[in-house]
Amino acid sequence: MAIWLWIGFIGFLLAFMAADLFVFHRRNQVITIKTALVWTAVCVVLALAFVPIIYIIYERHIFGMGMADGTPVLNGIDASAQFLQGFIMEKALSVDNLFVFALIFTHFSVPREYQHRVLTWGIIATIIMRGTVIGLAIGLLDNFHWLIYIAGAFLVYTGFKMFVVKDDDEFDPDKSLAVRVIRRIVPVTSEYHADKFMARVNGKMCATPLLLVLLILNVVDIIFAVDSVPAIVAITSDSFLMFSSNMFAILGLRALYFVLAEAMAYFRYLKVSLAFILVFVGGKMLFEGAYTLHKLEAYLPDWADPLVSWLPDAPYKLNTLVSLGVIAVTLAIGMIASHIRAAPTGGDDRHGQ
Repeated sequence: MAIWLWIGFIGFLLAFMAADLFVFHRRNQVITIKTALVWTAVCVVLALAFVPIIYIIYERHIFGMGMADGTPVLNGIDASAQFLQGFIMEKALSVDNLFVFALIFTHFSVPREYQHRVLTWGIIATIIMRGTVIGLAIGLLDNFHWLIYIAGAFLVYTGFKMFVVKDDDEFDPDKSLAVRVIRRIVPVTSEYHADKFMARVNGKMCATPLLLVLLILNVVDIIFAVDSVPAIVAITSDSFLMFSSNMFAILGLRALYFVLAEAMAYFRYLKVSLAFILVFVGGKMLFEGAYTLHKLEAYLPDWADPLVSWLPDAPYKLNTLVSLGVIAVTLAIGMIASHIRAAPTGGDDRHGQ
């Protein structure tokens, strides 16, 4: 039964996070770039090592995966490609999100030795929230399939918006609704109390700025899910592939943050790549479902006939390997262009971002 696959995967996530928090990083310490690179590589290798497992499970339909009403609907190659697309997409989107995290840490002057603790607990909360949001999205799409067109249009809109909107360098946490609400609900101390989230001040339990930062990161992640969940829905309709690709991307967020903190200059054009990818996957989602518009042809005015005639009159799905190639090449171009642009100014350029 598929439930055992879910139990096993969630158990792996819990074991990995427990080892990270209570074994490898028990003490508060500044995460060096070397350590961050090693952990980033470990998380990527784990995700890649999961690809052949996905292939075997879906190719042999173990636990009934890739089957619908006793009929095979997803083979090992397509499942593996969809998992990789989801992982790459979520990892790329998280890079842009981590820039906002850096601004939040800077705004609240969070000591670097405590940032790892905040990020780790934040990722645990993210896993829970993201899993819940994905579950709700799947339930809604199963019952209201037309929502997938709204999701596709939203991705296209978000992609075009990325092209024209300035970077988040003017983001001010104090002006956000989340911060104002949190401070009204929970009294917050003016100082950090080591790595504690709560502290007793004048006989009264108060939240420390560290807890405030943790709550803000979680609120921000919910906002980011508005982009990431439609993106993964555009790639696959399989709930396990949605969840697992998201979780592998999230696992490496903590380490990736510390890498980005030292190398922001090398991601100058990543936002342009992300914008193109969002437009691509959103457009793909819309086109793959556009054949349903033929059902409305009888109700459309005559001038709309030429517009409808070029649409597919049967379900069409772009090859998953082609989609994977487009996403990978687009990201590679953005990274290479960023590296070339950053090279003349070296490390000094990143301070001007």
